[in-house]
Amino acid sequence: MLKDNLDCDVRVYYRPADALAAIAEFSPQAIVSDYYMPKINRFEFIRRASAVLRETAFVLITGHNMSASLDEIASLPAIKSHLSKPFGWRQLAVEILGVWPDGNSSKLRSGASLNP
Repeated sequence: MLKDNLDCDVRVYYRPADALAAIAEFSPQAIVSDYYMPKINRFEFIRRASAVLRETAFVLITGHNMSASLDEIASLPAIKSHLSKPFGWRQLAVEILGVWPDGNSSKLRSGASLNP
């Protein structure tokens, strides 16, 4: 749904190592990362990715209570937002657009709406 409604390149990776290998090629403006991922800790992924992509904003998503991790989240300035599951594509789009770096604004495609 994001691909259909946002005017930006949307790529999906199911393994953090695959995403890390690819991100330098296309320099994403925003990355949405799950809190729980296979093999690479979410914070390690964000640290490694943000070292390569200094201007990239991260949105952390989770279905779990993150209160125990709030200090670590605060220590990673690349994390600009976090979103609790469940959520719809529109809410995710609002978060992405809200953290998109200035000057390279992504926007809704013509005819798309964030209103249900």
